[in-house]
Amino acid sequence: MPTLCKPSVDVPEYVITMEETLKFAEETHHGKPQLPLALRLIRNTGVQKRHVVQPIEKTLRHPGLEERNRIFEVESKKRCPKVIEEALANAQLTARDIDAIIFVSCTGFLMPSMTAWLINNMGFRTDTRQIPIAQLGCAAGGAAINRAHDFCTAYPRSNVLIVSCELCSLCYQPDDDGIGSLLSDGLFGDAVAAAVVRGSGGTGISLERNASYIIPGTEDWISYAVRSTGFHFQLDRRVPGTMKPLAPVLRELAMSHGWDIADLDFYIIHAGGPRILADLSKFLGVDLHMFRHSWATLTEYGNIASAVVLDALRRLFEEDTMTPNATGVIAGFGPGITAEMAVGSWRVEAPAITADLRRQAVPASL
Repeated sequence: MPTLCKPSVDVPEYVITMEETLKFAEETHHGKPQLPLALRLIRNTGVQKRHVVQPIEKTLRHPGLEERNRIFEVESKKRCPKVIEEALANAQLTARDIDAIIFVSCTGFLMPSMTAWLINNMGFRTDTRQIPIAQLGCAAGGAAINRAHDFCTAYPRSNVLIVSCELCSLCYQPDDDGIGSLLSDGLFGDAVAAAVVRGSGGTGISLERNASYIIPGTEDWISYAVRSTGFHFQLDRRVPGTMKPLAPVLRELAMSHGWDIADLDFYIIHAGGPRILADLSKFLGVDLHMFRHSWATLTEYGNIASAVVLDALRRLFEEDTMTPNATGVIAGFGPGITAEMAVGSWRVEAPAITADLRRQAVPASL
């Protein structure tokens, strides 16, 4: 079974707190009729701080779509290599061992994809497959894991690198007074994450089954309005209630694998907001404490889009409480309304015997 190894995650150095967010919102949108509702929604997100790629004074200005996309390109090329190198080390692999790169982002646009730059600049083989995913939003983290699982199943013993680069602050729209845009100003943060799915070997989550699901008739509930100023986030007020129809889908996925969704050992869930976790706790019959890794990501980093599931997974690894064969679920939710889900169990690989160690173990006389 393919194994999802420990992710690496990095957040930018500039920090904005909840208190600062509320202050800036009141100053920027003073007198707007939607402001009181937006402030209440921001307070209810549970986000205590977020990280952004620019000082907040620059973040609050809009230099134009062209300049913002230039910043996305510069910052992604600066920040991705570090997390990639760490993710490769976590998987005990090198760039030459990677057979496909899945790059996900919904906050900037590059063509050719960032995958081409990575291949040319980080030592990946020139026959490495490129799989960029741009339009699944927050669900793309789960989708990337599932497509890596599919690839490694189709091509046994291959290895797939997943890279998520979400610079959400570059989508801030100071003149947009829509409630979705105002809420996003206090919810989303920036992060870069990477993880490797090994086709064989490795320590982490053995990926055993995955599934996708779209709630019919909800494609306009989460969306971007693409305008001359860039991406404008739009959110339907019905979105917070989507866990009710999705909970049975998660339950069915676990049942099809012979598991009870309420009796797993870990839950790595995309936390778009606190209600998602609260509702899943209710509808799945799972103690809210089981979502502690997702909750910690939301509290400390905000909604970092496709990188949420990778950061929550990193926290699971660092907690170091999993035992072999512990069972769990990974789920990402995003525009569509789309759910990308996987179930798997914890596996621990015995330390590998390297070529150097093998040579040392063989007497010179032989």
